[in-house]
Amino acid sequence: MRPLYLVVGIALLVLVIVDILWTTLWVDGGSGPVSGRLTTGVWQGLRAVSADHDRALSLAGPLILTLTLATWVALIWVGWTFVFASYPTALVSTRTGAAADWSGRFYYVAYTMFTNGNGDYAPIGDVWEIASAFTTATGMAFVTLGVSYVLTVLGAVSDKRSFASSVTGVGDRSEAFVRTAWTGAEHRGTALSLESLASELGTLAEQHKSYPILHYYHSEQSDRASSVAVPILDEALTLYRHGVPDGHGPDPMLVEAARSSVQDYLETLDTAFIEPAEEVPPPPDLDRLREEGIPTVDDEAFADALADLSERRRRLLGVAKGDAWEWPPVEE
Repeated sequence: MRPLYLVVGIALLVLVIVDILWTTLWVDGGSGPVSGRLTTGVWQGLRAVSADHDRALSLAGPLILTLTLATWVALIWVGWTFVFASYPTALVSTRTGAAADWSGRFYYVAYTMFTNGNGDYAPIGDVWEIASAFTTATGMAFVTLGVSYVLTVLGAVSDKRSFASSVTGVGDRSEAFVRTAWTGAEHRGTALSLESLASELGTLAEQHKSYPILHYYHSEQSDRASSVAVPILDEALTLYRHGVPDGHGPDPMLVEAARSSVQDYLETLDTAFIEPAEEVPPPPDLDRLREEGIPTVDDEAFADALADLSERRRRLLGVAKGDAWEWPPVEE
């Protein structure tokens, strides 16, 4: 008996099982301890190597997802190999009767994880037969959870890009977003648009909370990047809330509901290790609204309101920078 091998094997299996369940089933848990650090490390390394090239960064999401699955397989594989290695005669060759060596154990575990084995090696004793059954069970469970995880993530990626397109389709800057619905006397259609976007963003926030890997699915086009769309939307909401006098903007309840959805999204940043920017982004330009005849508050009152939102706006800038984008330009 080799107790050290048994301890190492069990420790690896516990670690990977916890990580898989944490990442795929714990809705409020974010990424597990292994996959979370792997995700952050790959993203930061890819940014450093590619100098933030959009095409290279667009590979980050698929690469991280692939490496996460490969890491889970490897840890299960190595963990069970160490478990069987803890007893020299746990596995024997059915052809020669000799005890399996390291290559034989790797070979046996690989087949047993996803099938019932091919008969080249056999477990000796009830304990090792049961261990073989658990090896197959963990392999099958991994396949089921892994496939479910991949499909869920890819579906959420599509939702994320659809939301971004919905925002940037209205306006690629906060001022443009506000100006689009202005008819010269009112903000027509804004209520329906804000209600729809708030609902989409609320769903997106829950998806990011459950699957932080979504933060690392980088789009090559800024108009399909939620890290650009969320700041645009929130700055437009800030204009509606603090830049336009009461009675001249959309229903304040809808504005606050949409701002709440943005706040929910911002709270997911901690699970992805995205920090607020050190600086506060430049303010929206009220003159751009005045050019269209939109009533606005005076610049001093607007500046005072923005001062109270500095932390929120720094987090929004952190969203954009964390995805290798700059704060959306306000000049036209």
